[in-house]
Amino acid sequence: MTTECQNLCLTSHPKDGDAFHAFHPNIQLVRKYMKPLLIGELEASEPSQDRQKNGALVEDFRALRERLEAEGCFKTQPLFFILHLGHILLLEAIALMLLWYFGTGWINTAIVSVILATAQSQAGWLQHDFGHLSVFKNSRWDHLLHKFVIGHLKGASAGWWNHRHFQHHAKPNIFKKDPDVNMLNAFVVGNVQPVEYGVKKIKTLPYNHQHKYFFFIGPPLLIPVYFQFQIIQNMITHGLWVDLMWCISYYVRYFLCYTQFYSVLWAVLLFNIVRFMESHWFVWVTQMSHIPMDIDYEKHQDWLNMQLDATCNIEQSFFNDWFSGHLNFQIEHHLFPTMPRHNYWRAAPRVRALCDKYGVKYQEKGLYEAFVDIVRSLEKSGELWLDAYLNK
Repeated sequence: MTTECQNLCLTSHPKDGDAFHAFHPNIQLVRKYMKPLLIGELEASEPSQDRQKNGALVEDFRALRERLEAEGCFKTQPLFFILHLGHILLLEAIALMLLWYFGTGWINTAIVSVILATAQSQAGWLQHDFGHLSVFKNSRWDHLLHKFVIGHLKGASAGWWNHRHFQHHAKPNIFKKDPDVNMLNAFVVGNVQPVEYGVKKIKTLPYNHQHKYFFFIGPPLLIPVYFQFQIIQNMITHGLWVDLMWCISYYVRYFLCYTQFYSVLWAVLLFNIVRFMESHWFVWVTQMSHIPMDIDYEKHQDWLNMQLDATCNIEQSFFNDWFSGHLNFQIEHHLFPTMPRHNYWRAAPRVRALCDKYGVKYQEKGLYEAFVDIVRSLEKSGELWLDAYLNK
């Protein structure tokens, strides 16, 4: 644990790190466990990465958070999450009933696949809520329900997700710190990386065509191939045996249910078709707010500027809220990840006003425009790579 992290946890509220306040609902509990690790505090005269930050903006942001807390924006409406879990379980039940009554013909199987992909996608948004500790007052219940939803309903690992996703939130769109912009040399993103790759003559793939092959290796393969392999490897490598048991319970339940209607081979095929569709849903929703934004190396920005540079919002509607798991409010989610998502709309006008006050760009788009911007961004990055590859 670094001295910076220790100081963030142990100093008084005005000096506490915004990242720690963002991630931890109970700061006093964090201080309790971090106190034995404190080895010192920097004097005010010592060099600090905070010196370039706008102090007034930082204080106004912290005041905004206090106002939102006082107004109840961090309090959960239990019925919202009960209904959300209920509609996921209902979709799972409908899929089985359709097979029971109408059999395993092609048309019915296609309908069942869409229903199961919808259930999986919505379960993905729900595990995201529990993973961010945004549902219960006692985080132990969040952790337990997180393991149930991501493990038993989705067949994935809570530990894997926490490790990966919190890095993304702490340093979004920052190379070498955000795993979500580690493209494994399959893509180049932003304006900086393409030029670096071009100058170094790195050509793992023809990046000037990445906006085309994205449709073949991006959305279709992320969950069924890359995440599937990474999850299993992570659980075994790091000894996440509880997560593994939850994960196994998903596969046991799935095959017990669907081998009643299909052969094992066809049940496996159905599983992969559902993962294929879910992967498209996941990639387009999660990347529409990040890939077109600024992607660069560490700039040591304040919390507000760092998150606003890396995120944008999508217009609110009932469909957009449901379809994206309220990640159409990506700005508010990144600023306040422990805020229950049904309250993002309440925080949004306040955040926009603060951004207007300090000249911070607050971006909001339509859903279709956001999808198109992913492809446009990849095309632009590919052109930057080609120019640097040929001419520098």
